[in-house]
Amino acid sequence: MFTFINGKIIQPDGVLEGYCLTVESGRITGLYRDEGKHEGNIIDACGSYISPGFIDIHVHGGGEGDFMDRDVQSVEKIIAVHTAHGTTGIYPTTLTCPEEEMYQAIEVITDYKNLGLKGAEILGIHIEGPYLNVAQKGAQDSKYLKMPKKEEYGRLLDYSKLIKRMTFAPELEGGMELGRELRERGIVASIGHSEAEYEDVVKAFEIGVRHVTHLYSGMQGVHRVKGFRRLGIVECAYLLDEMTVEIIADGCHLPIELLKLIYKIKGAERIALVTDAMRAAGRTEGESVLGSMENGQKVILKDGVAFMPDFECFAGSIATMDRLVRNMYRGAGVEIHNAVKMATETPASIMGCSGRKGSLEIGKDADVIIFDDDINIKYVMTRGEEFLNTL
Repeated sequence: MFTFINGKIIQPDGVLEGYCLTVESGRITGLYRDEGKHEGNIIDACGSYISPGFIDIHVHGGGEGDFMDRDVQSVEKIIAVHTAHGTTGIYPTTLTCPEEEMYQAIEVITDYKNLGLKGAEILGIHIEGPYLNVAQKGAQDSKYLKMPKKEEYGRLLDYSKLIKRMTFAPELEGGMELGRELRERGIVASIGHSEAEYEDVVKAFEIGVRHVTHLYSGMQGVHRVKGFRRLGIVECAYLLDEMTVEIIADGCHLPIELLKLIYKIKGAERIALVTDAMRAAGRTEGESVLGSMENGQKVILKDGVAFMPDFECFAGSIATMDRLVRNMYRGAGVEIHNAVKMATETPASIMGCSGRKGSLEIGKDADVIIFDDDINIKYVMTRGEEFLNTL
C-alpha cells in the first residue's frame, strides 16, 4: 500500500490541497482529507503536484530507439525514456514503410507488451500510413504511400487486436470506405497527412471520423482554388465542435501564440497533447534517423526539433510529454489542471480507455506522477509499481 501526502492533487476540474491519495494492488483506493493518519509506504510530495500519468497517443521513438527498429531492445529504450518524463500510457506509432516491416513492428510491440515489464503501458498501436496523401507526406517516405484497398487494409486490421487507431487521408480513392471500416471495428479513425477540404471532412465526420492528427502539420488550411477560398482541415476542426484534435505543443511545430488560439477555440476537452517523438527524443543537437536504421531517413536536430536534411520541414519532434505540458502551462498560460487534462483525461477519452486511465479516481489504475511548479518530473508510478523516485 502507498499513501501520497503533502501534495497538490490534480483533478479533472481543479486542484485539491490537504488531501491524501492511497494506492493498493495497482489501483487507486482512496482520496480523502489528510487528518495525519497514514498507512503503508508514505510518499511525501513536498508540496509538488500529484498528477495522473501522461498518455501519449502518437509517438514513434525515443532513447535512440524507434518502434520501426522491430526489436524488443528498442521498445525498451523508448518506454524507459518516456516513462522517466511522466508518460505512463503509450500508443506506439508506425511509419509508412514496406509492408513486411509493418507486420514485424506490430509483432515486436505485441511481444514486448506481453512481457509485462515496468514502465509505461502499451495501450494500443497507432498506424500512421501508408494511406496518406503524397502532397502532405511531410517526413513520410513517399515510396511506400498507396491508395487504400480493402483486401490489403483488411488483412492488416485482422492481424492484431492491438491496433487501436489509424491516420489516413479520407479524400483518397477508397478513403471513405476505409474510415467506415475503422469505425465498424472500433478503431479510432483520424484525419492526417491529407489534402481534404470541407466536403471531405464533413463526409468523414458523418461516417464517424472524430479526430485530427497533429493539427496544422501535414494538412492545408484555408486556400484558394481559381480565386475562391476553400476551407481546409484546420478550419473544419474548428467548425465541428465534436471533432477532437491533437497538437505537438513543443513550441516549434506550433508557436505559443498558435497554441493559445487552438486552446481558445477547442478547449481542454477536445485537445490531446502528443509528442510525435522520434528516436532522438531527449536530445537537442546532432544527427539521427527517422524510422528504422536500415530504411529510415536522415534527420538533423537543431533548435529543439528534428528537421529533414533540406530544412524544408520537420521530421517529428524530440519532445517528451512534460515539455508539452510545461509549454501549455508556462507558455500558453493554461491553468495547470487543464494543461494536465490535455495530457491525461482527454487522450484517454479519445482512445476509449478512460474507464481505467487518465485521472486520479478511485478504482482506476495507479498511474501517478509527481512534478514541481516547472513540470520537472520527480516521481513516476505505473500500475502501482514505482519506476522513478527523486523526491
